[in-house]
Amino acid sequence: MTLSDGQKKLYEDVLQQEKKQIEDFEAQIQEELAAVKAKISDLQGAQKAAHQMYDAACQRLGIPNEFEDEGSQD
Repeated sequence: MTLSDGQKKLYEDVLQQEKKQIEDFEAQIQEELAAVKAKISDLQGAQKAAHQMYDAACQRLGIPNEFEDEGSQD
């Protein structure tokens, strides 16, 4: 089936529009991914600080740290 000039133009326009939309989605995905990575990093830092404080409190009280068995948190 041969496309008329009008049909060809329509499909070329759709092709360009969808390519732009795909690129826009990719950019949005990368932005969201960067935000999630930053949030995870912040949470991991806070968790590490909490583990350090918890460990210090355990040492001062002379009780075992229940999180030591889970591996190094540093």
